[in-house]
Amino acid sequence: MTVTAPTTEASGDRPAGGSAERPRGRAAARLRRLLPAVAAVLSGLLLYASFPPRTLWWLALPAFAVLGQALRGRRWKPALGLGYLFGLGFLLPLLVWTGIEVGPGPWLALVAVEALFLALTAVGIAAVSRLPAWPLWAAAVWTAGEAVRARFPFGGFPWGKVAFGQADGVLLPLAALGGTPLLGFAVVLSGFGLCEAVRQAWSARRTGAVRRGAAAAALLSLLAPFGAALGARAAVDAGAADGTATVAVIQGNVPRLGLDFNAQRRAVLDYHVRETERLAGRIAAGEAERPDLVLWPENSSDIDPFANADAAEVIDRAAKAVDAPIAVGGVVERDGKVYNEQILWDPVKGPVDTYDKRQTQPFGEYLPLRPLIGAINETWTSMVRRDFSRGTTPGVFRMNGTGVGLVTCYEAAFDWAVRDTVTSGAQLLSVPSNNATFGRSEMTYQQLAMSRVRAVEHGRTVTVPVTSGVSAIILPDGRVTARTGMFVPGTLVQEVPLRSSSTPATTLGTLPEWALVLVGAAGVAWAAGRTVRARRAGTGR
Repeated sequence: MTVTAPTTEASGDRPAGGSAERPRGRAAARLRRLLPAVAAVLSGLLLYASFPPRTLWWLALPAFAVLGQALRGRRWKPALGLGYLFGLGFLLPLLVWTGIEVGPGPWLALVAVEALFLALTAVGIAAVSRLPAWPLWAAAVWTAGEAVRARFPFGGFPWGKVAFGQADGVLLPLAALGGTPLLGFAVVLSGFGLCEAVRQAWSARRTGAVRRGAAAAALLSLLAPFGAALGARAAVDAGAADGTATVAVIQGNVPRLGLDFNAQRRAVLDYHVRETERLAGRIAAGEAERPDLVLWPENSSDIDPFANADAAEVIDRAAKAVDAPIAVGGVVERDGKVYNEQILWDPVKGPVDTYDKRQTQPFGEYLPLRPLIGAINETWTSMVRRDFSRGTTPGVFRMNGTGVGLVTCYEAAFDWAVRDTVTSGAQLLSVPSNNATFGRSEMTYQQLAMSRVRAVEHGRTVTVPVTSGVSAIILPDGRVTARTGMFVPGTLVQEVPLRSSSTPATTLGTLPEWALVLVGAAGVAWAAGRTVRARRAGTGR
């Protein structure tokens, strides 16, 4: 029997170039597998780009839309990895300023730890993404993640809360209703709603069928926050319910940028005295109105005026020259402890009141795990030689009859620190800060945006005196009406509204946050229950 070879025609049944097609197919498959990771990083970068100093607040919506699509339907391990990549994409550029003077080590360590919280949040979002109306559950899970990150570890690190990127956004009035948790929730809900709306539109185009319930839920998630913000505008205004006060914000500047500005402590004090005396000269010449109160920045007198008579003398001279009380930011040692302190200096009586910063900064003002850190990096322990002690009570100075609430620098990031200062009688807020350590970085603008959100949240004028800028005056509706440049001396004088009324956010306190946390927890529990029931059904049990 003779066996003939296959004919040419038979050979032609096999696709030409098949061996070349297979590598291309494998490459395409690898690319498809990489797309979720690329999307996660991209969503993080978009969220970063929505933060100040840019005014692109709306980028937060596509950021969460992309993240929602990347996480939707994922199991916990892929979701954890994608969430971590999202965290790196967001936090690495957002917090780069933390390594300006101390090197990349602390910056990378901080980001690595904080990104873990976002990764765990992503696991929860992926779990609830299978539920009906999933954008609602997912946004509540995000709020729960922010609540945890704002409290743990070492007192928490709320920097980068979604709400703090919305100072220029149309959703900002929601801060007056439910504080930063409600504002952040609304932004994330709209982002996830955008994701679902696009998914439903794409599905309808492919199949020709519209799932009306799902489409309605998607549009509601996307648009309801904007409708709520429109209604909340009635709770936001810049009226003077308790009259007005004329404030002067002094920015003395520093001799040089960076950590070694501390070596010029006397020069920093003298700069603030000089700028205050310049204001006194302008008042005498009729070029400026005499202020009811004067606000200096944090660290404007790192020389303890209670222990150094020469420092006390020049501060007293400045107060007498301007004939108004001054809130002075000092570093004070008392009973063997060191405090970051605000001192109320009266032009007649001298120092009459103090406020000790309550939320001190870990690894900056105190060093957790000092023996362990010292074994790893002696430079860090030498930089933080002594731990600052914490104050225990809110600071409200009575300055010519005005209740001035003190929220020192880092404290502005913490909801509780601002709220209990307001409820303790603050008619206006001051956020004295020292940003010279961070140069011309975005940190200053991120912090200024926080203060704008706080103004709307509690319906208070907020002043931001900073050693090196940007100093500003913010009205209760969040508008910046006066500001200085960076690393220049300057003085802002303005008549500002005073208020003692409470916004809904001030009255409710943490209730909106805990309500959203419970919604998120309920969503995760529901999703877990569905998964367990599905597995039991699959095994026949």
